[in-house]
Amino acid sequence: MAERITINDVGPRDGLQNQATILTLEQRLGLINALLNAGLTHIEVGSFVSPKAVPAMAGTGELVAGLPRGEHFQFSALIPNRKGYDLAREAGIQHVGMVVAASDGMNQKNTNMPTQRALDIAVELFEQGKSDGMKPLAYIATAWECPYEGPVDPGVVIDIAGQLIDAGTAEIILADTIGAAAPGQVKSLVTELVNQFGADTFSCHFHDTRGMGVANVYAATEVGIRKFDASIGGLGGCPFAPGATGNVATEDVVLMLEQMGFDTGIDLVKLVAAIDTASTLVGRDLGGHSLPWLRQQIAKGALPPQH
Repeated sequence: MAERITINDVGPRDGLQNQATILTLEQRLGLINALLNAGLTHIEVGSFVSPKAVPAMAGTGELVAGLPRGEHFQFSALIPNRKGYDLAREAGIQHVGMVVAASDGMNQKNTNMPTQRALDIAVELFEQGKSDGMKPLAYIATAWECPYEGPVDPGVVIDIAGQLIDAGTAEIILADTIGAAAPGQVKSLVTELVNQFGADTFSCHFHDTRGMGVANVYAATEVGIRKFDASIGGLGGCPFAPGATGNVATEDVVLMLEQMGFDTGIDLVKLVAAIDTASTLVGRDLGGHSLPWLRQQIAKGALPPQH
């Protein structure tokens, strides 16, 4: 049996939050269903934020009500604060993610508070989450570089990770928010974290700003990471981080991992169909580096459904 690597598609949240086109709830559900049809079981479906700040995420509670049920699905949503936590709990979504940037500059822009305050709030909510039966996920944003302060001290990231683990977070996602990391930097930081806390605690979230998203995924697999965020068609970008272009494309990550001998459980033919759905919804062509080749193989019948 091939070793399994889990892909968490963040297109319906991270991908849509910074697009010019605001989708309806039905359209957002349509994108999620296209991903489910391709075999994705882990999807970030939205965020509980102010609709004034991020109009594309309005109505996430209603969207959650329309999701399929089942233990093999892991739907998650981002929360910025206690109000977001309360809304997520009321909506019935168990997996909630909260962002703590490793730099004060990013925390100030994202949540209008310094790093320690953001961390204190996260710890407080994660401890409450345990008693509420929630499963908190922590994003450490700008884990390698900040758009406002430059390179980030790895020691800061390690310290934040330790505090989050002590608070009971179920998972820590290391986020290269602006796509500035190179594979050597990824391998160095992740090795330190895995040695201290274990590989199962972490997943990674890469952007493809400098074309190194897939290479960074590879570097993280080399030191034991077995879960990654990715976004259908490379859709993405952060409204609070200048220079943050699209996330690493789900199809690029899946193709590489499958060719490496890992099992993702994702059907590349149906994933291409999901890219077409996403492109239609946002009104522009999407697709990672591998999409032209994937289309060519599908046309030749050389890429039959895999799962």
